[in-house]
Amino acid sequence: WREFVHRMRELGFEGPLAGGRHPQMRRGDLTVIIPNPHEGDIGVDLLRRILRQAGVTREEWLGEE
Repeated sequence: WREFVHRMRELGFEGPLAGGRHPQMRRGDLTVIIPNPHEGDIGVDLLRRILRQAGVTREEWLGEE
């Protein structure tokens, strides 16, 4: 979870911010809901959904761009 948040910050997102049941991260007008802090990895399917909502490409996420 910490690595995920760190990478999102590198991509220009702020947070995590409190917001209802789950924390949020923001970049400009875009708000993305993220999982609650936990040990272990975020599942691949969930990561794909979050990145799609955030408008982050696979290449951006992997630092290939």
